[in-house]
Amino acid sequence: MAVTLSKDVLEDEVAISLAQILAAANKQAKLLGVNPQERNISIHECATNGASVWRINYGAKNPIGRRGGDLMIDVDAESGSVKQVLRGQ
Repeated sequence: MAVTLSKDVLEDEVAISLAQILAAANKQAKLLGVNPQERNISIHECATNGASVWRINYGAKNPIGRRGGDLMIDVDAESGSVKQVLRGQ
């Protein structure tokens, strides 16, 4: 999906930072056999020891009648590196 980003978006530090964080998490998810396009994705920020970490959660598109199976990837906001990978059971 190719998208041309407007100048406003490219100048938005939060939007660009989140795009980089999501790209790092998506790459890790794909390595683990999870297709991000087939999942509901939620993102939230956590403060850990004064550092900002973003948790990307890949859940089922249709969670009714289904337990677990989520993939959660923590990405460091500063470096964009994957810090932790968790799997729901």
